[in-house]
Amino acid sequence: MIAPVQPRFYHEVVASSHWCEAMEKELETLEANHIWDLATLPTGKHPIGCKWVYKIKFKFDGSIERYKARLVTKGYNQLEGIDYVETFSPVAKLVTIRCFVALVATKGWSVTQLDVNNAFLHGLKQASRQWFSKFSSTILAHGFKQFKCDNSLFTKVEGYVFIGLLVYVDDILIASNDLASVTLLTTFLDTQFKLKDLGPAKYFFGLELARSQKGISLCQRKYALDILQDSGFLDSKPVIIPMEQHL
Repeated sequence: MIAPVQPRFYHEVVASSHWCEAMEKELETLEANHIWDLATLPTGKHPIGCKWVYKIKFKFDGSIERYKARLVTKGYNQLEGIDYVETFSPVAKLVTIRCFVALVATKGWSVTQLDVNNAFLHGLKQASRQWFSKFSSTILAHGFKQFKCDNSLFTKVEGYVFIGLLVYVDDILIASNDLASVTLLTTFLDTQFKLKDLGPAKYFFGLELARSQKGISLCQRKYALDILQDSGFLDSKPVIIPMEQHL
């Protein structure tokens, strides 16, 4: 399967109904979230500027899920100490994700995946840090505890109910032994952030999750195919020996 080309410039997509619809949706979302206020540029100040960035999101099987257009700020124009100070933001560790999925498989729990729409205005150097600070403070105020070994993992125990939450940028995994608690948590998060419920987790952190009666298997088929595509070996034929014969 040959992956579609990701466009880079506005003139490449302006004639496409898919991309025009994506850009219109992005502008509507930004306005609904009150991302900006019109103001007069102060004397001596220079605007950072913005640009469109386009990306095709794929499903776990490699087929197209949706076209995404993001209006981003030109963060490379920001000056450290003037426009921002700290930029570090924790992300989930691969070993944490594997342990999380292993626990879910062992207990037989369902794992729900959520996506936060427009979690932060992309492009600003400090944006991801500010987003994680906002999300973590919200979830901690809701009774969750944050793991010290991986700040992206949160847990909550109430009586017999256990809820585990793992966040990677704007993707969230929720697992619990009580589905009603998952529903309540999802409803709460939706009041704080605009969410998209993706249902049972199938693709997270570049990993494909496939559930069966034997458990949950993880693979990176799409990731491997992307590497072959980028290196020009996607159409190569496998052989049983590591070099040409009869040299």
